[in-house]
Amino acid sequence: MIDFIQKDPWCIIEEGFEAHRNEQCEALFSLGNGKMGCRANFEETYSGPTLQGNYIAGVYYPDKTRVGWWKNGYPEYFAKVLNASHWAGLKITINGTKLDLNTLEVSDFKRTLNMHEGVLYRTFKAKINEGQHVEVRVVKFLSLVNDEIGALSYTITPLDFDAEIAVESFVDFDIKNADANYDEKFWVELDKRSSRDRSYVTAETKKTAFHVCTGIHTVYAIDGQALTPDEVWEHKEKYAANTQKASVAKGSEFEIFKLGTNTSSENYPHGQLYDWASENLSKASKKGFDQLLEEHKAAWNAKWKESDIVIEGDVAAQQAIRFNIFHLNQTYTGQDERLNIGPKGFTGEKYGGSTYWDTEAYCLPFYLGTADEKVAKQLLVYRYKQLGKAIENAEKLGFTNGAALFPMVTMNGEECHNEWEITFEEIHRNGAIALAVQKYINYTGDLDYLASYGLELLIAISRFWSQRIHFSAKKEKFVMLGVTGPNEYENNIDNNFYTNYIATWCLRFTHESALWVKENHPDQLERIAEKTNFNWEETKRWEAIWNNMHFPFDEDLNVYLQQENFLDKEIIPAAELPAAQRPINQHWSWDRILRSCYIKQADTLQGFYFFEDDFSQEEHERHFDFYEPITVHESSLSPCIHSILAAKLNRVDKAYEMYMRTARLDLDDYNNEVHEGLHITSMAGTWMAFVEGFGGMRVKEGRLHFNPTLPEQWKAYSFNVQFRKHIVTIETNSKHTVVSNNSSSELELVVHGETLLIAANNSKTLAHG
Repeated sequence: MIDFIQKDPWCIIEEGFEAHRNEQCEALFSLGNGKMGCRANFEETYSGPTLQGNYIAGVYYPDKTRVGWWKNGYPEYFAKVLNASHWAGLKITINGTKLDLNTLEVSDFKRTLNMHEGVLYRTFKAKINEGQHVEVRVVKFLSLVNDEIGALSYTITPLDFDAEIAVESFVDFDIKNADANYDEKFWVELDKRSSRDRSYVTAETKKTAFHVCTGIHTVYAIDGQALTPDEVWEHKEKYAANTQKASVAKGSEFEIFKLGTNTSSENYPHGQLYDWASENLSKASKKGFDQLLEEHKAAWNAKWKESDIVIEGDVAAQQAIRFNIFHLNQTYTGQDERLNIGPKGFTGEKYGGSTYWDTEAYCLPFYLGTADEKVAKQLLVYRYKQLGKAIENAEKLGFTNGAALFPMVTMNGEECHNEWEITFEEIHRNGAIALAVQKYINYTGDLDYLASYGLELLIAISRFWSQRIHFSAKKEKFVMLGVTGPNEYENNIDNNFYTNYIATWCLRFTHESALWVKENHPDQLERIAEKTNFNWEETKRWEAIWNNMHFPFDEDLNVYLQQENFLDKEIIPAAELPAAQRPINQHWSWDRILRSCYIKQADTLQGFYFFEDDFSQEEHERHFDFYEPITVHESSLSPCIHSILAAKLNRVDKAYEMYMRTARLDLDDYNNEVHEGLHITSMAGTWMAFVEGFGGMRVKEGRLHFNPTLPEQWKAYSFNVQFRKHIVTIETNSKHTVVSNNSSSELELVVHGETLLIAANNSKTLAHG
C-alpha cells in the first residue's frame, strides 16, 4: 500500500518528488475525455522511470500472440490500444542545462489533479546551476467540449538569474507500447510538416491501417507579451517540432501555450486528416487557452451535477468515490457506439485496453444511473453489432446453428485473449452480456429493445449454452464441464455454480423474451425467426436444462459449492495467511494457487449478487459466511460485490471495510500494481457498492426501491440517480432520509418498504425508526 496521496475532497495531491513512485503517479493523475487520454507524464524531458502513454480510443493493433504452443481455436493476436503520438512534449534547456527532474535538484514539487475542474496542475522549483533556480507552473487538460483538443500552459520563471531559454515543442510518433509482444513499433510515418507555430505528423498503424494526424500549435510570451515565433523547426522520422529561443530576465515569466489535436480515420476520410487537424487548431487557438479552460471547467461542473456523491465526515471516502466517478466519466462518454470501456481506460497498457465482460457486469449500472439512457444503450448496441463475430468465434470452437460465444477480450468482436483457460473456458462472459440486456430493459422500461436488438442476441447465446451443456446419465442431471468461473484461481473445473446458474437463467430469460416479442411484436419475431432460423422446438431442450441442471451442494454445510470438488481442498481462512505472502499471486506458484481454497474474486457470491431474489436471507448469510473468509480479493472486481452483499445482510462494518478497499484500491495501491494503470471497471463497481450497497437501490416491477444505511464513520451522504426521465436525490443522516424528485412529473418509489408518491420538484422526509 501507499500513503503519500493527501486526503482532500476534490483533489488528488502529491507533494514532494520521489522518482521511485513516478509511474504510480503517472497513472493516478491521468487525463481523458472519452476520445483520447494520457498518463500524467512530465511535459519536459524526464530520463527516470516512466511509461510515456498517450492513447486514442478505437485505434488498436493486433499484436501477434506470443505462446509456447498453439491450440485449435486459439486467437492469432492480442488487440492493443496503441500508445499514440506524444503531443505535449517539450525539450527545454536553460543556460545550456537540460530541464530534467531526474538529474536536477528539485524542491517544492506539487502535483494536483482537480477532479471538479478536470484539470491537472503541477509546480516545482529546480536548481539549474549553482545560484540559478527556476520555478515552473504547469496547467493541462483534455477538453470535454472538443474531445479532439488537449491544452497546456507551461510557465518558467528564473528566480535569481537572467536566463537564456531554448524550447523544442514537438509531436512524436516514434513510440511503442510498453507491452508490445515482440518489442515492435506499430506506427509508420505518412507525412509531416511544420509552419511558424505549428507542426503535424500523420502516421498509419501496421496491419489495421488506422490513420492518425497529430497537430500542435505553440505560442510563447514573456510577462504576457507575445513573442514573434522563430521560423525554425526540426524534422526527423515520425517527429516534427518548432523551436523558440528567448532571453528572460530574472523574475520574468516565460510562458508556453500549447494545443494538441488528434484526428483519426475512424472519424474522417484518410485524405482529410491534416485539414481537420488544422481546422481544430485554428478554432481552438482563436478561443485561446483561458477560454478553452473555462469552457472545459463548465462542462465538468455540469457532469458533476449529474453524478456526484457527497459524503460528510470521512474525507478519505469522499475523495475516493469522486476519484472513481471522475475516471469513469473521462473514460467513456457514450458518444460513439463503436467504443467501449477498457479495464485500464487511458491510464496504462495492461489488458491491452480491450473490452472485457467487466463492461456488462460492472459498468452498465453506473451509466444507467448517472447519464441519459442512450449512453448505456450504446454499450448494448456495441455488442449487438459484433454478434456476427461472436457466432464466428463459437464456430471456431465447433459450435453450430448460430450459437454465439462473445469474446473474453476484444476490439472488433474477434476473440483476442491468449490464455487458454480463459479464452476457451471463462464462458460465463456470455451470461453477463445477456444479463446486461435484462438490466437495461428493467431499468429503462424499454422492452421494445428486445424486438429490435435483444432477442436476436439472446437466442444466439442460448444456443451456445444448449450445446455447451450435456446430460450426465450418472447424475441424471445436465452438467457443464471444463470451465473457469469468475474466480480465476480455479481453472478447468466442472459444474461451476455461477456459470451453471447464469446459463440456466439465460435460457429462461430468452424463452420469456421470445414469448413477449411474439405477443407484442409478432412481425419482429417473424423477422428474427427468418434471420436466425429460430423455432420453438429448440426451446424444449432449453426448458429441460433449466429444470434439471446440476448445482453442486453440500448437505452438511448447507451451501452450494463453487465447483464439483471444492471441498476436497483444505479450507484455511485467508486471515491465517502470513502478510509476507500476500498478495499470493505475487508470491506463490500458479500450481499452489490452483490447489488452494483461496478465491480471487466473488464467484458463487457473484451469482447471489446478480440473482439475489432467488435466494432467502438465510441462504445469503450462510454462503457469505462460508466464502468471504477464504476470498483474498486479488481481483479488483471482488470487494465491491462483497460490500453490496454485506450491506444487504446489515453487516455495515464489513460493508464499509470492503467499500473502502474498492474505493481506494488505486489511491492506496492495495495490490501493488497501480503503475500499470488504474482499475476503471472496478471503479464502476465502487459506484455500485455505494448506491446499491449503502443506498440499497434496486429496481423491482418498474419502481425504484431504496434501503439507505449509514456507516458509523459517516455523518451523512447524498447521491443522485437518473431513472426513466426522472432525477432522484437521496439524502441520509442518522435521523432521517430525504427523497427528492427533481423532475417535471410525479414519481412513485419505495423507501424502507414504504411506498411514496412524490410530486414533481418536491421531496419527502422519512424519520428513521
